Amino acid sequence: MALATLREMLVNGFSPLPMAQAKRASTTVLFDDQCPLCTFQTRLLSWMDWRNQLALIPLSSPVASQIAPSLSREALLEAIHCVTPHGRLFRGARALRYVGGRLPLLWPMALFLWIPGVIWVAELVYQWISRNRHLLSRVFGCKDACALVPKRHRPQDDTEQRG
Repeated sequence: MALATLREMLVNGFSPLPMAQAKRASTTVLFDDQCPLCTFQTRLLSWMDWRNQLALIPLSSPVASQIAPSLSREALLEAIHCVTPHGRLFRGARALRYVGGRLPLLWPMALFLWIPGVIWVAELVYQWISRNRHLLSRVFGCKDACALVPKRHRPQDDTEQRG
């Protein structure tokens, strides 16, 4: 596979879903803020986002349903979702792969997830983690870990300005 093609796939993503009409300024990540594991993960992402590529929006925000109006609340709670600046929607491991392609520290993970067959296994692992995330949060003490990683206040995460 040509390096230019791989780079294009990382930059533009690949999704069978149609592109939305409006172009967004950044990649929007929708996450379950009632889940300590999800909150911990997004706090880490905010600190790794040196180039301010991501807007991290909690599902409790009224803006979340406006960003992905075609998805039900139940669908949003099943997995992390991201909406690209071009309106493409990714969920689960594919969302993490797309986000990883935008954060320099996660480039190795994103490249690994592009190896044929790896994303299929990653989706199975992600589904298991997603179904058991509240139990895993208690076992690994994610709520306490969130206290160690302070929330990074960024303008693109301010849901009141987006509404």
